[in-house]
Amino acid sequence: MDDHALLDPRELSRLRWRCRRGLLENDLFIERFFARYGHALTVRQARGLAALMDLADNDLLDLLLRRREPEGELARPEVLEVLAQLRTPSSTSDPPPVPPTKDCP
Repeated sequence: MDDHALLDPRELSRLRWRCRRGLLENDLFIERFFARYGHALTVRQARGLAALMDLADNDLLDLLLRRREPEGELARPEVLEVLAQLRTPSSTSDPPPVPPTKDCP
């Protein structure tokens, strides 16, 4: 399949379902991503997003908040592209993301 082909609606729906996370903070980034880019998501971008969804919630949050950068196998062009899109700050029309909570002692 062509990397630049748009994801068909059924595959997009499956990917959205797979992107549901256990941390609200991650869900906010992901929902904003789908609101902005979901209508034009390519097969290549879907592959990059799927690779990010293989991460544990806290590892994904560290990437989204720029606490660390992808390394090794994860530092592929399609992953870096989607990560940049996920990290794009909110515009005035987007709801603000909820800041991460600190663990209570």
